[in-house]
Amino acid sequence: MGMLDGVKIVSFNHFMLGPLAAQNLGDLGADVIMIEPIGGAFQRQWGGGNTFVGGESVAFLVANRNKRSIALDLKSDAGRDIALALMKDADVVMENFRPDIMDRLGLGWETARAANPRLIFASASGWGSSGPYASRPGQDLLIQARSGLAMITGSVTAPPTPVGVSVADHHGAMVFSAARNAAQGRQRAVNADRRIVAAAILAALVRQGRTGEGARVEVDLMSAALDLQQESIVAHLNGSRERSLRSPEHIGGWLYQAPYGFYRTTNGHIAISICTLELLGEVLDCPELAAMTEADGWQRREDATALIQGIIEGDSTEAWCEKLEAHAIWHAPVMGYDAVAADPQIRHNGNLVESQLANGETVTLVAHAACYDGERPGIRLAPQPIGAQSREILSELGYDGQQIGQLEKAGAVAMAN
Repeated sequence: MGMLDGVKIVSFNHFMLGPLAAQNLGDLGADVIMIEPIGGAFQRQWGGGNTFVGGESVAFLVANRNKRSIALDLKSDAGRDIALALMKDADVVMENFRPDIMDRLGLGWETARAANPRLIFASASGWGSSGPYASRPGQDLLIQARSGLAMITGSVTAPPTPVGVSVADHHGAMVFSAARNAAQGRQRAVNADRRIVAAAILAALVRQGRTGEGARVEVDLMSAALDLQQESIVAHLNGSRERSLRSPEHIGGWLYQAPYGFYRTTNGHIAISICTLELLGEVLDCPELAAMTEADGWQRREDATALIQGIIEGDSTEAWCEKLEAHAIWHAPVMGYDAVAADPQIRHNGNLVESQLANGETVTLVAHAACYDGERPGIRLAPQPIGAQSREILSELGYDGQQIGQLEKAGAVAMAN
């Protein structure tokens, strides 16, 4: 039994933040109904890494397991009526259109609340639902640029650098769904159909379980990106603003002291974490480094990292890992994804899982990030073809075969091929 069994979620999400958040809840057992356009979600053909499995982009596959799909024309009266019927029976509605799109479709918060007073209506946007940027496109790269994240990433010798993944999307999804709190929600929520959930949505569902009241929940990518940078932002705004936000070469961020960072070896790189320069100098047989104080880790960090690099580059990553391990110095090899997939801890944790798509092809996915009572939620339903459950969902709403056929003929709904 999943922790969110009995919770019904209607998802109007697209791209990454919203779909990932809904997937988190689906992993925990919620019945997530994904509403797609007649031709399918845009991200099905938007090629992350130009990689497709079974004709679907990885941009779609990574964020849409454990969901049922119904394809609707929301601009048609019939399609909108079906969506509204689903909302009337839902615990949660999730959407991440630009602000006002749901209102223009006749499916906004006020309409939804009138139809279902206990509904939780959760919206995610790029910049927020109001303000000078509200109507602008809100996409991860743009958020990284404007939030300061790109400015603090990379060294002083490189230009501002985006993080290598859509990190604001991913963090925003966790803020949106906050699955880590589901167990607490289960304990506290009144037994109103097991109203336990996760999120910004969890807090609203706990209240819903206690009082029967719905709520409006809002998350935006900009807030998520700032939340990721709390340490850096607070240090800068309350310290010397003359310091550069670009880190010295090798150092892992502008606000960290030596030796904290990455160093080149003969066959790769190694990360050295929190450690006194005195101890590291002894291990590296470098008296000049060993004589440096903690204050020097700040004031002379370029000198310290130059000394460290000059020694580390003389041997292999494996050799240095063995030596640092013997002296209990925190370290790790810098690994690519092939090495990650083969890593014994990753294998032990079960962080990568395989799932079979409808066409029989197998896709490797990243598993749910948390375990509950020692178990990691699995994949009940692989990412589905467009409208794979349209007929099933319409039947649950009370439509008979003839009515479903008429809706399909009118173009209001699409079925999987």
